[in-house]
Amino acid sequence: MDYNEKNRGWIEVIAGPMFAGKSEEILRRIRRLEYAKKKYLVFKPAIDNRYSKTEVVSHIKNKTKAIAIKDSSEILKHIKYNTDVIIVDEAQFLDNGVVDICEKLATEGRRVIVGGLDMDFRGEPFPIMAELLARAEDVTKLTAICVKCGAPATRSQRIINGKPAKYNDPVVVVGAFETYEPRCRHCHEVIKDESK
Repeated sequence: MDYNEKNRGWIEVIAGPMFAGKSEEILRRIRRLEYAKKKYLVFKPAIDNRYSKTEVVSHIKNKTKAIAIKDSSEILKHIKYNTDVIIVDEAQFLDNGVVDICEKLATEGRRVIVGGLDMDFRGEPFPIMAELLARAEDVTKLTAICVKCGAPATRSQRIINGKPAKYNDPVVVVGAFETYEPRCRHCHEVIKDESK
């Protein structure tokens, strides 16, 4: 993408599993925005308080200030006429309205950068991220390294008491190294719950 285009908006999505470096990639792009003297705002879901309530923090502890929101409509309350770029991390935790908001902001001529998990622990798409991926002009799909075999990991394995999570477990459970690990397609496991 040409970062110097004026009056042209677009959506960029950074997607992948846990530990693929999505937040780190967002932080890298923010450093470039600062160098280019662009005005930007960073948002994160309030539910994601793993490392900080008011910052986007990567797993290797790099960070930047962020506005914690409970509802995607809160994004619009913070946008000013001179805001060039809007950044949303962990978008899979937000409501469906974030898709329309990203579309609106891009149509207004703003650059929108969205990061998030493309699939849940079951290996199924997060609907919000699937929608954003389809609408984005630019997609960066990152992989991690499978902890079992070393292959490129595209899935987030949830672990409960040392065992793979069951299919019927809650989809949203915020966690990090203690709850998830990166796995490839072949090493990813989801236990079908036969009792239900």
